[in-house]
Amino acid sequence: MATPARLGLRAFRQSLVRQPIQRRTYASATETAGTGAVMPNPAVANESALTKFWNSPIGPKTVHFWAPIMKWGVVLAGAADFARPASALSITQNMALMATGAIWTRWCFVIKPRNMFLASVNFLLFTVGAMQTTRVLLYQRELKAKGLEEVGKDEMKREAGIAESIAKDPAKVVDAVKGSK
Repeated sequence: MATPARLGLRAFRQSLVRQPIQRRTYASATETAGTGAVMPNPAVANESALTKFWNSPIGPKTVHFWAPIMKWGVVLAGAADFARPASALSITQNMALMATGAIWTRWCFVIKPRNMFLASVNFLLFTVGAMQTTRVLLYQRELKAKGLEEVGKDEMKREAGIAESIAKDPAKVVDAVKGSK
């Protein structure tokens, strides 16, 4: 005869095997689990706008509110760089701002609760980074064009010097060509 302890262990083991594995569903504080439906709260209807904002899932009690507030500092610092010359800007830094803004803007639309305030800050961060990156790339292209122009001018001066020496003493040039053979 089986002891009660062994019987309990077998029953426990069999229940694990026979039960299907279920996924857990997660919901925000205002949603019912698994359905995604928002639970009605009669007390919310009587609250003032300030109280609703204070108690909202993206209100000042949460990181969803303070993250965008702090990120405005990064956006304003990037915007302050519009006053700096393009030669003093870092392309890698501004490309990082652009990428960060794009990635986190997308993330703001995926998370629950959807945080439009954070999305707007990240979109402006992307915009500032894109504008500064464009300024730096245009400056580098201008430098490259000037560099080629300077090389062309130097080449023209060298050619002019050769032409001048040929015009002054053509016999010397002929002798120099005959001597190299």
